[in-house]
Amino acid sequence: MKRTLILLTALMAQPVLAQDTSPQALIEQYSVEAGAAVSPENGQALFMATHSGGKPDTPSCTTCHSPDPTKGGQARTGKPIDPLSPTANPERFTDTKFVEKWFGRNCNSVLGRDCSAQEKADIIAWLMSL
Repeated sequence: MKRTLILLTALMAQPVLAQDTSPQALIEQYSVEAGAAVSPENGQALFMATHSGGKPDTPSCTTCHSPDPTKGGQARTGKPIDPLSPTANPERFTDTKFVEKWFGRNCNSVLGRDCSAQEKADIIAWLMSL
């Protein structure tokens, strides 16, 4: 009994991560929302391209995120950014609220608009392939 109580107390002390989804579930959700097939190639092209619609100091995703998403990047503030690829960082794309927050900020910064559901599906699919 005492051992069980100690074990339960130890388990309850562990931090709980907000993992309410998975990269594959998000791809499926966005793909259904977009009503189109997923294209990892389009995701890679969008991620790597230089855009003119957003802020001048963030013309592409690679401005802050490394051109190699299995490596970390650096925000304009100097803060390190963990790798985007779920194979290099298993916590990526497991928290819907966090994913939506950062797609919102980053798409507006780079593109000057929200990313479409299709673009989100394509980018995550590409990142999953790395």
